[in-house]
Amino acid sequence: MFVAGTIARTFTALVLFTGVAMAQNVTVVTPYLAQPGTQMYVEGFQAEAADKGWNVNVIDTAGDVAAVISRIEDAVTQKVDAIVINVDPAQIAAGLETAAAASIPVIGMDSGADPLVATNVTSNGYAMAAETAVYVANRIEGKGRVVMFVFDAFPPVQIRGVIADAVFGNFPDIEVIDRITPDVQDGGIADSRAKMEAILAANPEPGSISAVWAAWDQPALGSLQAIEDAGRADEGIVIVGIDANPQARDAIAAGGNFEASIAQDFIGIGKATANAVSRAISGEEIREKVIYVPTVLVTKSNVDK
Repeated sequence: MFVAGTIARTFTALVLFTGVAMAQNVTVVTPYLAQPGTQMYVEGFQAEAADKGWNVNVIDTAGDVAAVISRIEDAVTQKVDAIVINVDPAQIAAGLETAAAASIPVIGMDSGADPLVATNVTSNGYAMAAETAVYVANRIEGKGRVVMFVFDAFPPVQIRGVIADAVFGNFPDIEVIDRITPDVQDGGIADSRAKMEAILAANPEPGSISAVWAAWDQPALGSLQAIEDAGRADEGIVIVGIDANPQARDAIAAGGNFEASIAQDFIGIGKATANAVSRAISGEEIREKVIYVPTVLVTKSNVDK
């Protein structure tokens, strides 16, 4: 008994002295893993976490936001070292409170700022929305009828819609004829296509639609499909998105109606989130409630770069 106890105490002392520690356990919870952007966030996070020797458990609630709360509670029960969320914090307050009570830091990965979230790592949605909306306004020379695709239930995307509204509202001759929230359970392309088909049918005259502004690429791609299938691609309807995912880049490179998108550094957001987790786990109080990762406007002129 004495020998065993001595060995145990000696081992503990050696661990403390040498700095050897158990691997950190981190849970990532998102309802949006069907989205290409989220997939890349997670990929970047996992790559950085692997370099740090962490154990990462990625949980997809497949569009069920309410289920995120119970998954966070499960992670708390498992006594993980940190939790990463990719969902509106305002909709999962009960889960965040449970994590806070257990002193487990929660970090947002393109989620939203909240007092119970140590920090949120994301792209600057204000800048992205302004840049793409101004692109549309310039292309249609400050006049015309615009269709918007938004998603106000998710803070990073809700911000984009608000800013685009403000930009278009500053042009007296631009009219937003519809502000659509598509079903995103399949990623958003199919339902956006169906909704755009209905808008085209309701506005059959050439020139009756000048542009489509989408808060992310899937609705832009769905709109492109609808416009092409309706035989109205030659009307010059300008389409822009945000994310510059591979399908969007291909569409932009083709030189058709889909003209521009914003390239977010999804992998970079995931890696920056892992670094924020590392800071939080170490006990650092992160002063920046939002950490922004740079973006770039993608058009046909630079899509290959």
